[in-house]
Order: sequence, then structure tokens, then C-alpha cells
Amino acid sequence: MNRLLLAALLWLATLPAALPVFAQAGQQADAAPLQFHNAAEETRFHALAQQLRCVMCQNQSLADSNALIALQLRHEVLDLMRQGQSDAQIKDYLVQRYGEFVLYQPKFETSTWLLWVGPALLLLIGGVTVLVIVRKRKPTIGNVASDEGQEW
Repeated sequence: MNRLLLAALLWLATLPAALPVFAQAGQQADAAPLQFHNAAEETRFHALAQQLRCVMCQNQSLADSNALIALQLRHEVLDLMRQGQSDAQIKDYLVQRYGEFVLYQPKFETSTWLLWVGPALLLLIGGVTVLVIVRKRKPTIGNVASDEGQEW
């Protein structure tokens, strides 16, 4: 009985060390290259994957990311394509699941107007600020006339 208890305790002690191996085996299955039926399907898939952002990697496209969630999303996008869904339907589905963040070019809506208008606003504010500063520093005619008699 002691040997059986000792074997069970030893097995329980080594189980946490073996869990990463099982996790990697599952990831390797997901990392298998995608099999496309034809060149048109592959071209469409790659174009769509470049327009989608990996939800884990902040600034990588779905095509460029090596994260496990990106691998799973690539498989899901291909499955949705094979179900006959259009690119717009696939994007809408992913936006419903993950929000507008998943799109590299979010739609112009009330919730995303600042993303589209923000850079132009910052550039305009910066330009006006520089113009105001330059005009304040511009020497007046009176100051130029009084400086003519001095030698530097």
C-alpha cells in the first residue's frame, strides 16, 4: 500500500512539470500551415489577414503575428471564408467579438471620429502654436532702428 501511495504522490509531483509539454503539443497542432483550395482563396485570405489586427499583439497584423490567438483567428477566418461569408461579414463578426480594435482601419463613426480627426487636429494646433510664438518673437521696427547704432 505504501508503494502505491508513494507512486501516486510522485506522479502528482511531476504532473505540473509535464503540463507545458501538453500545452506546446496543442499549440503545434494549431501552428500547422493553412491549406488553401486554390490561389484565389489564398490571395483573398492574405489580403484580409493584413487588414485585421492581432488582438494580443498591439501593433501586428493577423498575418504577421505568431501569438496563439492569432493562429486560432487565422483558422477561424479561413473557416468563415469557406462558409461563404464576405470580407465585410467576417470583419463585422470579428468586430462583434473583439471590438473596433481588431480593424486596422476602423469605420468613421461617432465612437471613432477622434481616431480619424485627432492627428489633423494636433497638427493644426501645433501649427497655430508655432505661428503665435513666431509672431510674438518677431522684432518690431522701433527695436531694429535703435539697435543700428550698436556694434556687436
